[in-house]
Amino acid sequence: MDGLKDSDHSVTMGMKTVSSVYVPPLQLTRGQPPPIAANGGLSYMSFDRDGDAGTAAALEAALRQIAAGEEQAVIDMIANAPPGPIETKWGVGFRSYADCLKYIQTNNIKAPAGGVALPLPYTVLEQPSYSVVSSNALWRDPVRTAEAKMLRREGQNIGRECLYFPQVLRDARRIAEYYPGLSPTSAECMDRLGVALAHCESKCQNFYDAAEVERVFYPEIEKLLMEFFPGATDALVYNHDVFNKEYKGPVKENQDNKDPGVNTFYADLVHNDLNDNSGRVRCRELLTKNLRNFGRTQHYTEAEADAKMARRFMSINLAKPIETVGQYPFVLCAWPSFADQPYITNYRIYDDRVGETTRFTYRPTHEWYWLPQQQPTEVSMLKCYDSVSDGSVSRWSFHTACLDPTAPADAPCRKNVVVRSFIFF
Repeated sequence: MDGLKDSDHSVTMGMKTVSSVYVPPLQLTRGQPPPIAANGGLSYMSFDRDGDAGTAAALEAALRQIAAGEEQAVIDMIANAPPGPIETKWGVGFRSYADCLKYIQTNNIKAPAGGVALPLPYTVLEQPSYSVVSSNALWRDPVRTAEAKMLRREGQNIGRECLYFPQVLRDARRIAEYYPGLSPTSAECMDRLGVALAHCESKCQNFYDAAEVERVFYPEIEKLLMEFFPGATDALVYNHDVFNKEYKGPVKENQDNKDPGVNTFYADLVHNDLNDNSGRVRCRELLTKNLRNFGRTQHYTEAEADAKMARRFMSINLAKPIETVGQYPFVLCAWPSFADQPYITNYRIYDDRVGETTRFTYRPTHEWYWLPQQQPTEVSMLKCYDSVSDGSVSRWSFHTACLDPTAPADAPCRKNVVVRSFIFF
């Protein structure tokens, strides 16, 4: 979708008059088709107006997309389809987890040793999407009440644009069985698959104490990353999230106190946290602005950031259980199984930036991994971004949470901490 055809003049004027705006170069992976994105994949930073980083242009595009009604048409198609499976161009999808699981069982879809066959939710909307973050001033502006109502309804529709599809999860501990000679605990595994495993015996006693996590766990993970990736010059852990569906304490995020709160839900839509644009933007704003950084303070000049980012750098998420995972496992998809698939951009609109995450449509060939009964010392690692774009290494993984049909009814939900990092070479 070309959401900003009337904004070409703003692009030119913004880029000439606002020198502080960093516009990332779109660096598509060799062999991968262009993304399904607004503006041909160009970052909204290109549409800056007086230092707003393109947020006004993104909001305008979001409202135009709602008015066009394409998303509602997909929602209506799903809602009005006859009972039973829904045929899509990628395969058979289902409205509910239960219906998809019944299909898996009826068709005797099997998983290899250590694996499990289960439903995973994918978007079926092949167009860019927009979400306005909860901190955006729009929600508190009495003049924009009507717009806020439309955007809020749009945000609530995310789950209605999805279908469940049958997938098979492999045990990540057995990666060497699928890729002979490849250790799941190696940098080579991350380069080839975009996923890997690590071992961590943390001295952090309370992962619900954000200050202790920053003081104790962040340095532990930075040390782990430096040891894991030969040739790395430094690593920065810049924030974290704690997940616990059963948590009863205070959960609200407090950015000023570097406290992410606690997530009592799991992101159960197939997605990745970064893409071609946002991997570079997020790195740049951390280095030069220390923006939304819970970790060590960064104070690079723009020239120093340019030099640092001219070399290879990666963004890695690491997920460590607080206790053994019984239900809602964290699952990862290997790069080779979707390297030729376009990603779908989701724009996250803040007051001062437009973030970009990605979603993916279903393919039966997607290669999923999990760690059954993942232990507190076992760390799942997934690549969210790699600056190397020549096709020689994985660019990213995508991931989700899922409901394990083989777990006991009283299995404890996943309680884990996820940290986000950049590694520089």
